Amino acid sequence: MKMVLLSGSNVGTKTRTVIDHLAEAVAAYDPTIDVSVVDLAEADMVFADGRNFTEYTGDTGRVARELMDADAIIIGTPIFQASIPAALKNVFDLLPVNAFLDKVVGVIATAGSSKHYLIPAQHLLPILSYMKAQVVQPYVFVEESDLHRGEIVSHDVLQRLDHLVEDTIVLTRTYASIREERDAAYGF
Repeated sequence: MKMVLLSGSNVGTKTRTVIDHLAEAVAAYDPTIDVSVVDLAEADMVFADGRNFTEYTGDTGRVARELMDADAIIIGTPIFQASIPAALKNVFDLLPVNAFLDKVVGVIATAGSSKHYLIPAQHLLPILSYMKAQVVQPYVFVEESDLHRGEIVSHDVLQRLDHLVEDTIVLTRTYASIREERDAAYGF
């Protein structure tokens, strides 16, 4: 199984802190999973211009191909001005409409206030559904008070993140098994 953990902002550190925890949690759950971290703050991305994702080069092409090649993705997004960042939306614009077909996608969101709790449900989940993702429920919301000096300090958040990792892996394996059974039924 290939899993990509996407830190969906080109600024800040809170979302990356959570993504790093997820990478450790995946390795602890099953060290055979090929997990990679894609941090948009470390990528030199260009704006989507309508080309096929295979035509992009550099970091833009690499990020697009990693997402397309993944079996499972966990997307981390900060909430800025009551929405997802433009850097993350740009990634979605690079990909085809069915980019997440047969992929399991988990979501975490970081925000400065609990007032932004519903933003992932209102802004991110419709995009993921449109792109045919099998979305893991529920998403994990991490607010400012759950973090301190680059560490997750909320035991509740840590537990929910570990459950998200487990649910993402189990669902990915389950859907893969269902697809294999369906394909085997064709007999060729």
